[in-house]
Amino acid sequence: MKNEVKCPLNYTMNLIGTKWKPLILFHLLDDNLRSGVLQKHIPGISNKMFTQTVRELEKDGLIHRKVYPVVPPKVEYGLTERGKSLETVLRALDTWGLKDSKI
Repeated sequence: MKNEVKCPLNYTMNLIGTKWKPLILFHLLDDNLRSGVLQKHIPGISNKMFTQTVRELEKDGLIHRKVYPVVPPKVEYGLTERGKSLETVLRALDTWGLKDSKI
Protein backbone atom coordinates (compact mmCIF):
# COMPACT_ATOMS: atom_id res chain seq x y z
CA MET A 1 0.00 0.00 0.00
CA LYS A 2 1.28 3.42 -0.98
CA ASN A 3 1.90 6.03 1.71
CA GLU A 4 -0.34 9.03 1.24
CA VAL A 5 1.26 12.40 1.74
CA LYS A 6 -0.58 14.41 4.37
CA CYS A 7 -1.20 17.89 3.04
CA PRO A 8 -2.77 20.61 5.21
CA LEU A 9 -3.87 22.56 2.13
CA ASN A 10 -5.60 19.48 0.72
CA TYR A 11 -7.40 19.03 4.03
CA THR A 12 -8.51 22.68 4.05
CA MET A 13 -9.65 22.61 0.43
CA ASN A 14 -11.71 19.49 1.13
CA LEU A 15 -13.50 21.46 3.87
CA ILE A 16 -14.05 24.80 2.11
CA GLY A 17 -12.96 24.36 -1.50
CA THR A 18 -16.30 24.24 -3.29
CA LYS A 19 -17.94 27.05 -5.22
CA TRP A 20 -20.39 27.96 -2.46
CA LYS A 21 -18.78 27.17 0.90
CA PRO A 22 -16.41 30.17 1.09
CA LEU A 23 -19.27 32.51 0.13
CA ILE A 24 -21.54 31.19 2.85
CA LEU A 25 -18.76 31.37 5.42
CA PHE A 26 -17.80 34.90 4.32
CA HIS A 27 -21.33 36.22 4.69
CA LEU A 28 -21.55 34.82 8.21
CA LEU A 29 -18.36 36.56 9.40
CA ASP A 30 -20.13 39.62 10.77
CA ASP A 31 -23.33 38.14 12.15
CA ASN A 32 -25.70 35.21 12.26
CA LEU A 33 -28.19 35.28 9.40
CA ARG A 34 -31.58 33.79 8.76
CA SER A 35 -31.61 31.14 6.09
CA GLY A 36 -33.46 33.23 3.49
CA VAL A 37 -31.31 36.31 4.06
CA LEU A 38 -28.11 34.28 3.77
CA GLN A 39 -29.29 32.65 0.57
CA LYS A 40 -30.10 36.08 -0.95
CA HIS A 41 -26.47 37.12 -0.39
CA ILE A 42 -25.40 34.30 -2.73
CA PRO A 43 -26.88 34.86 -6.19
CA GLY A 44 -27.07 31.79 -8.35
CA ILE A 45 -27.25 29.17 -5.61
CA SER A 46 -30.27 26.89 -5.84
CA ASN A 47 -32.33 25.91 -2.80
CA LYS A 48 -31.08 22.34 -3.12
CA MET A 49 -27.42 23.37 -3.32
CA PHE A 50 -27.82 25.86 -0.46
CA THR A 51 -29.31 23.17 1.77
CA GLN A 52 -26.65 20.63 0.81
CA THR A 53 -23.83 23.11 1.39
CA VAL A 54 -24.98 24.36 4.80
CA ARG A 55 -25.50 20.76 5.91
CA GLU A 56 -21.92 19.90 4.93
CA LEU A 57 -20.56 22.99 6.69
CA GLU A 58 -22.56 22.08 9.79
CA LYS A 59 -21.36 18.46 9.66
CA ASP A 60 -17.76 19.69 9.44
CA GLY A 61 -18.25 21.93 12.47
CA LEU A 62 -17.80 25.24 10.64
CA ILE A 63 -21.32 26.61 11.11
CA HIS A 64 -24.16 26.04 13.53
CA ARG A 65 -27.86 26.01 12.80
CA LYS A 66 -30.49 27.26 15.21
CA VAL A 67 -34.16 26.47 14.63
CA TYR A 68 -36.67 28.65 16.45
CA PRO A 69 -39.99 27.03 17.42
CA VAL A 70 -42.19 29.56 15.64
CA VAL A 71 -44.59 29.57 12.71
CA PRO A 72 -43.48 30.13 10.03
CA PRO A 73 -40.23 28.30 10.82
CA LYS A 74 -37.21 30.48 11.51
CA VAL A 75 -33.75 29.02 10.90
CA GLU A 76 -30.58 30.97 11.59
CA TYR A 77 -26.98 30.13 10.73
CA GLY A 78 -23.78 31.33 12.37
CA LEU A 79 -20.12 30.47 12.51
CA THR A 80 -18.70 28.17 15.13
CA GLU A 81 -15.34 29.00 16.69
CA ARG A 82 -13.79 26.71 14.11
CA GLY A 83 -15.56 28.61 11.33
CA LYS A 84 -14.48 31.96 12.79
CA SER A 85 -10.87 30.80 12.63
CA LEU A 86 -11.14 31.09 8.82
CA GLU A 87 -11.81 34.84 8.96
CA THR A 88 -8.29 35.94 8.02
CA VAL A 89 -8.26 33.60 5.01
CA LEU A 90 -11.73 34.61 3.80
CA ARG A 91 -11.07 38.35 4.19
CA ALA A 92 -7.74 37.97 2.37
CA LEU A 93 -9.49 36.24 -0.53
CA ASP A 94 -12.08 39.03 -0.63
CA THR A 95 -9.36 41.71 -0.64
CA TRP A 96 -7.40 39.92 -3.36
CA GLY A 97 -10.55 39.60 -5.48
CA LEU A 98 -11.33 43.27 -5.04
CA LYS A 99 -7.86 44.31 -6.18
CA ASP A 100 -7.58 41.83 -9.03
CA SER A 101 -11.10 42.19 -10.44
CA LYS A 102 -11.07 46.01 -10.61
CA ILE A 103 -14.55 46.09 -9.02
